[in-house]
Amino acid sequence: MLKKAFLFLCLVLGIRAFHPQSHRLPSLREQAKIQDGWRKERLATIPAILRKHGVDAWIISQREYGEETVFWSMKYAEQFSARRRTLSIFFADDGFEGCESHTWVDNTPKLWQNLHNVLRFCDPGSIALNIDSEIAFAGGLHAGEYLKLLEEVPSPWNERLVSKPMVAVEYIATMPDSRLHWYRKLMETAWAVIEEGFSERVIIPGETTTEDVEWWFRDKLQSLNYTTWFQPDVTILSSWPSAEDTVERSTQDEDTIQYNDLLHVDFGLTALGLNTDTQHLAYVLPPGASESEIPAGLYAGLKKGNKLQDIVRSHMVPGLSGNQILSNALESMREANISGKIYCHPIGDWGHSAGTLIGMTNLQDGVPILGHLPLLKDMYNSVELYVEHWVEERNETIVFPLEEDVFWDAEKESWEWVWARQEKFHLVRGGGRDEKERLVVQG
Repeated sequence: MLKKAFLFLCLVLGIRAFHPQSHRLPSLREQAKIQDGWRKERLATIPAILRKHGVDAWIISQREYGEETVFWSMKYAEQFSARRRTLSIFFADDGFEGCESHTWVDNTPKLWQNLHNVLRFCDPGSIALNIDSEIAFAGGLHAGEYLKLLEEVPSPWNERLVSKPMVAVEYIATMPDSRLHWYRKLMETAWAVIEEGFSERVIIPGETTTEDVEWWFRDKLQSLNYTTWFQPDVTILSSWPSAEDTVERSTQDEDTIQYNDLLHVDFGLTALGLNTDTQHLAYVLPPGASESEIPAGLYAGLKKGNKLQDIVRSHMVPGLSGNQILSNALESMREANISGKIYCHPIGDWGHSAGTLIGMTNLQDGVPILGHLPLLKDMYNSVELYVEHWVEERNETIVFPLEEDVFWDAEKESWEWVWARQEKFHLVRGGGRDEKERLVVQG
């Protein structure tokens, strides 16, 4: 009875009572069914997006292996590429018979005749193409395909072709509510894999290198039938070379892990057409030591990072540009007497997905082009940042990088953690076992 009461209390208070668990993916057939359900929901948003941005139609065209960027957010799960010439047209007012969306897959002149017929019947006043020169997600129409469209789309419609980058950006960025259930599972899996990788089951101090742990993460994902969108990066944190350096890689690409090291990982996984991005910290305890013996200065640095996370989330107001959010957050950061950097990005279909950027490591005064885009609600974002903190016990300033993914909670009207955020170090416990018993990932 007491156990049930405790579990109920944890649910009510939102406390996670257990360690994160890895989630096995369903069969490929079931995965395809899930993804195609999301696809249907997302395609249904296109007319409203077109109306919002003031265009009547949108053409996406590609050939096999020369796909537009947006194609990968529109395809069926069973599609591995476009075929022949694959051309789609969508309309802002799809309520009229004949002016609903059309897709043709053909390599004969009949495709162009079909397009001509639809254009004559629906007569759109403006037609968006993905030809933006600055935003990758809105510039995916290949040059040759663009020339072909100019040749084949007759007057007057060829004079109505326009670039409306926010159409593709908003379509790719928008996440249906039904996706969150699985995104939470993926985030919990990422946490579980990090917790295992940053443990004595994997790390033997004095023997295991940072590169060993990086490849353990890769092997572990493969054993779970997940993959990743970048090579995991494990580093030993110490003094940062200079304020101008980024946290992309340590100056030491491979180090042997020792007792009392502070470890950092940048880790993401990929499944079901979704991507995660997480940065966590771990401490390597000497034999017989407990968590209470971790230098207080290190925990103070972590807590300072949590404070900056709260500051950033509080300033992520939908509708504001990434640069406005960055400026407001940096002002609050300085008022809180925190030194650090903010560099948040959209995530979802891509690890660095469509939408506004809130800073970059080398652009803390604002990001050209992408920083001017508005923050959208129905999307996922990675809150990525670091703080600098003087650790008296180490007699040095240490950088504490953190990253967690958030989603827009419409009921709370705030950005909430998809799974959680790190508030305690992962622990690699020393001693108490045969340190030659390494964990072997079973495929």
